[in-house]
Amino acid sequence: MKIGIVGSGFVGATAAYALVMRGVGREIILVDANKQRAAAEADDIAHAVPFANALEVHDGEYADLADARVVILAAGANQKPGETRLQLLERNAKIFGEIIPRVLEYAPDARLVVATNPVDVMTHLAAYFAKQRGVPDARVIGSGTTLDTARFRLLLARHVGIDTSHIHAHVIGEHGDSEVLTWSVATVAGFPLEQFCESHSIALDDAIRADIDTRVRRAAYHIIEGKGATYYGIGSALARITQAILNDQRAILTVCSHHENIAGVKDVTLSLPQLVGGDGILDTYMPPLNDAELNALQKSARVIRNAIDGLNLS
Repeated sequence: MKIGIVGSGFVGATAAYALVMRGVGREIILVDANKQRAAAEADDIAHAVPFANALEVHDGEYADLADARVVILAAGANQKPGETRLQLLERNAKIFGEIIPRVLEYAPDARLVVATNPVDVMTHLAAYFAKQRGVPDARVIGSGTTLDTARFRLLLARHVGIDTSHIHAHVIGEHGDSEVLTWSVATVAGFPLEQFCESHSIALDDAIRADIDTRVRRAAYHIIEGKGATYYGIGSALARITQAILNDQRAILTVCSHHENIAGVKDVTLSLPQLVGGDGILDTYMPPLNDAELNALQKSARVIRNAIDGLNLS
């Protein structure tokens, strides 16, 4: 039940903390080029263990990842205020070219969970490097729109006055500006969203939808403008994905992975509702989208595919 985390910045360290709070795994190892930072974060998180769950938390080298079942990849440059996730690509692609081979050298059977932005393209790149070492696409999973989906459900829950666990709604496509909120298939306690709102006299007009859409789509920019980075939400999302893998929970999460063809766009990595278990991605579910949502998904897929083309992968 060993979990490796490569990159002990805000996201990696917060993911480790979230794993301790949820009691996921038995041992967490932080690996970072800045060894002093990794050691400090590991010590700080370990001091929370007596108040939470009995896990071992420490820093280490790549060799210490041996036998890790999951390795979270959170290394890379931080997103700057006003910078889109796709603009991070050139700065982070080179980092993955060095990290992936080193991780798989010592943990060849690990499931790789990618958090580095732009996460769709970085997951595609991780799968590309991993495949060179015989790792199937199913074992390379990006956090994708898991957090965006949580934001969407949270805002819908607040709007209808019901706990988020009873809201089912997905954000799919790119984890970024072109993401698609699947309004047409959203449900509340098993009832279609529109039907539920109508029967309970809850307004859901175009202005309300547009406001929620903007708040979901612009959430990261808003947070970055205020505090410089996002990490609590994504750290919790990474802990949830890791839990689903380690415990073979067969959970449906909007993670991103490689797909042969999505809405006519070939060889692309993006988020859809996917079944996540011990072997990684077990199945993918395409929601019954309306025409507008399907067109938006196709545009989102093209945005990602265009970014992938810029990598000039052979």
